[in-house]
Amino acid sequence: MMDDTSSTSTGLPPSSFLKRTLEHLSSRQYVKLPEQIDKADSVAVVSLQRYLSDQSEGHPGNNYSYDVTITDGVWRAKCFLHPSLNHLVHTNTLRTGSDIIITQCSFVYNERRLGHGYISIEKVSCGSGRSALLSIIRDVYTLPMLVKGGMEQSTLLQSDVPLQVTRKHYLSVWNDEDPEGSMWTVVPPSPDLVLDVSKISLLHSLESSFRSSYTHLPLLVRILHKSRLRYYGKMGSKIDFPYQAYFEVADQSGTMSLVLWNELCPQFYLSLNVGTVLYLQYYSLKQSYLKRSRPQMDHYGIKEFTSIEISLNFRNPASVITVVPPKKVQPQWSLPDVSYRFTTRLNLGRFSNNSVCDIIGLVTFVGRVERIKCKSKNEKYWTFRWVHMVDGTSEQPFILEIFSSSQPEIFVNISPMTYLVCTQMRVCQVDGLLPYLTTSCETELFITGYHKGQPYVNEPTVNNFIQWTKTQKDNVILQKTAVGGYYSYPHAPQKFTQSVAETSEQVPLVSVSDLKKVLATLHYREHTKVAIQGQITAVRFVEKSSTTKAQAPGENEMPIVSSAGQTLLDVQEKSSSGSKSVEQLTPRKRKRIIPIRAVLQENKEVGEPEEEGESPSGEPSCHVLSWESSGWSRQLQEVSEHLCHEVLYQNSISRRFTFEEKNSLLSWSNLHPMQWTPEQSANTVPSAVELGYYKVTILGINKMMAVDAAFLPVVCSSEQRAVGLPYARHDNTMMSCLSSGFVCPLSNSKATSPRPEEILLTASELEDMHLVCVLDICHLGGEEVEVLLSKVYKVTEVFLV
Repeated sequence: MMDDTSSTSTGLPPSSFLKRTLEHLSSRQYVKLPEQIDKADSVAVVSLQRYLSDQSEGHPGNNYSYDVTITDGVWRAKCFLHPSLNHLVHTNTLRTGSDIIITQCSFVYNERRLGHGYISIEKVSCGSGRSALLSIIRDVYTLPMLVKGGMEQSTLLQSDVPLQVTRKHYLSVWNDEDPEGSMWTVVPPSPDLVLDVSKISLLHSLESSFRSSYTHLPLLVRILHKSRLRYYGKMGSKIDFPYQAYFEVADQSGTMSLVLWNELCPQFYLSLNVGTVLYLQYYSLKQSYLKRSRPQMDHYGIKEFTSIEISLNFRNPASVITVVPPKKVQPQWSLPDVSYRFTTRLNLGRFSNNSVCDIIGLVTFVGRVERIKCKSKNEKYWTFRWVHMVDGTSEQPFILEIFSSSQPEIFVNISPMTYLVCTQMRVCQVDGLLPYLTTSCETELFITGYHKGQPYVNEPTVNNFIQWTKTQKDNVILQKTAVGGYYSYPHAPQKFTQSVAETSEQVPLVSVSDLKKVLATLHYREHTKVAIQGQITAVRFVEKSSTTKAQAPGENEMPIVSSAGQTLLDVQEKSSSGSKSVEQLTPRKRKRIIPIRAVLQENKEVGEPEEEGESPSGEPSCHVLSWESSGWSRQLQEVSEHLCHEVLYQNSISRRFTFEEKNSLLSWSNLHPMQWTPEQSANTVPSAVELGYYKVTILGINKMMAVDAAFLPVVCSSEQRAVGLPYARHDNTMMSCLSSGFVCPLSNSKATSPRPEEILLTASELEDMHLVCVLDICHLGGEEVEVLLSKVYKVTEVFLV
C-alpha cells in the first residue's frame, strides 16, 4: 500500500483523511466521526455511478445502488453509498463537484469473494456550491486509488464495474436508455474483408423456414431504422447485460425486424447505424412481439415481413455479425437505399395526427432537460427537453419534444444556432394549438458536426434548407435565441375535463394533501402537472429592481444538508427585518401555519410598495404589490399547513444564448454530470433579468391547506413561451391573465404591457371564486422545487365526461 508521501504535486499537505479513516476501519467494524467535524476533513465527490441492486446484499426497497468516488486531495477512494442515503442522489443534493463531510462509515468485506471489500458511506453532510478542494487539485484523475492492505489486486476498486460483484455494468444516473461506461465500444469494419455471398438467404424465404431446425444461410442486409436502447433489468434477474435494441433491415425482397440482445448490445450497438450493411451468420428466428411500436415505412414501397424477427444472441447460438465497409458494398446486391420523408414547417399542417416525418432546422431555443416517471416502474425515468427550430418556410418554428434517443453525446449538445436533423418524429395535432412533434422509438438526432456521411445529406429538403441558412445573419438570429428556464407545451385547453376513467393524457385532479406528497417525493428534474380545487386568497407581484447574481451550473443556494434530510442551519432563524421564518418548500408537519416572510402585506392598499429594508428575501429594493381576500387573515390562522416557497428560482428563467457562454449555458440546462471535469468548475451562468412575477396563494377547497405558486404571464411575443399560445384579446383583469397565461397586447415591446398595479386592482373579482388551478411542478435540485401556476379555470369551464 502506498504511503501519504506519494501524493502528486498539488500543493496540498500529505495528511490524508481517507487513509486515516481506512486505518481506523482496520481495527473496528465502523467509524463514527463527530457531527461537527473539521471542514478541513471534507472530501470532494468526483463521480457517481448507478447500477441495479443485488437482492442478496440485503437492501430491500432499493432497486438501484450507487458507487461514489471521492478524494481528499491526496487519495481517491471508490466507495459504496449506503441505500439509506440514496435520497440525496435522487434530489441531486449529493452530486459531483461538491464537498461532503462523512460522519459515519464502515468497511464491508465480500463474503463470497476473496480479497474484495469497500468503504460504505453511512452518514454524510452535503455542502452547497462548488467544491473548494477540487479547485486546487491540478489533476484529480492522477491521484492514486486507495486500497485496503491485502486487496491491491482487486480490480473492481479501480475499474469501470460496480463494487457489488454480481453486477457487471453501470447505468446512466438519470435514465436507462443512454449507454454508460467503457464497455460500449465502436467496432470499425475490416478494410480487408472478403465475403462469400454466393450462398445467402433472402428475407422473404425466412417465413417459410421459420420452424426449421437446420442452420440458416447467412443474410446480407442494410439497416433502414435503429431504435433506442431498451434496458429490461430487474431485481432477481441473472442476466448480466439485460439490453435489447431493434433494427429494421432490408434486402431486395423486403424488410424485417432484427433484435440485438444482451452482451451484443455493448459490443455492437454503437457500430450498427442507419445505412450500415451487415453480413449475419448463426442467427435465430422468433415470432414477433406484436405490441411493440414500429417505424412507418410505407414510403419504401417494399414488402414488410412482420410475423417473425431475426434474433442475434451472444450464445445459443453465438451470432456472428460482420459490418461491411461502405467501399465493399456491391450494386449487384440490390440492397434498398435509405429513404426519408422530410417535410418543411410550412407543410407540417398537412400531416395527420400520429403520422411520422423527418425534419431539419436551425435551433433557436433549447429547454432544460427534465425527467418524467415511467408509469410501469417506480424508479424508471425518461429524460426529455423542448426545442424550437426554424427552417425559413414559415414564421412559426417547429416545436419539438425530444426524448433521449441513446445518443447522449448529441442530446446534451443541442444548442441554439446548430443545424438539427430529427428522423422518425411523430406528429401531434392539438385542437386550437400549433402542432408539435415528439420522438418515436426509432428517432435519431444529428447536430452540426455529425452530418457528414449521413444518408440524408443529398435530400432536396436538406439542400434547400442549407441554401436558406446562407442568406441569414447570425446576429439577427441570435436575438431570437434562448436556453433553459420554465417551458411547458402544449398549453392547457380552454376547458378542463375530468374523465370517469382517468387517462394518461389528462391532468390529474388531486387534493392539496396529495399535492404535499407529490412535492415530498419528486426526484431531481422530475416534472409533473397536477390540478387542485380551491380559492385564490392572495396575490402579490414582486419585481426585482436589479438582476440576481450569476450562478454556477448545478449550484443551489441551500444550507448544508445532513443525510437525514434536515438542514444543519436553524430554519426558524428570523430575517434581518424581524419577520417570521418561512417553511421550506419540502413540507414538514406542524400544527399551525408559520406565515411566509412578508408575503402578505396586511392593511396595505393595492399598489402601495414596501418600505426600504422589508425585502422578504433579504435583498434591498424589492418592489411588492399585493391583494388578499377579506377572509384570508382569519383563514390563515385556521389552515393546518401552508406549502410555500420564498422566491422564483433562477433556474426558472431562460437566458439569451451567446457563443461565448455556450458551454456554461449547456452545462446549466443539462442534467448534473455523473463525472466531474475541471470545466464544470469554470462555468458560470450569466445573470437572469427578472421582469417580475406574481405569487399566488391557493386555499384548498376544504380550507384545510394552502399552497403558494408563482405565476409568470407571457408579456412579449418574442418569448419562447408565446409560441403556440391560443391568443385571444382580453381585458387584462387578474382573472383573465390567470386564465389565458398572458397579458394584452402581446407585442415585441414589453413597454406596452399593462402595469402590474393595474392588473391587481381587478383582483377583488377572485373573492370566494371556486377555481381549478393547474400547477407545473419541477424539482430543480437540493431543496428547490418549482411550483408554477399555468392555468386557472372557473367552475363553469370544468366538465365531467
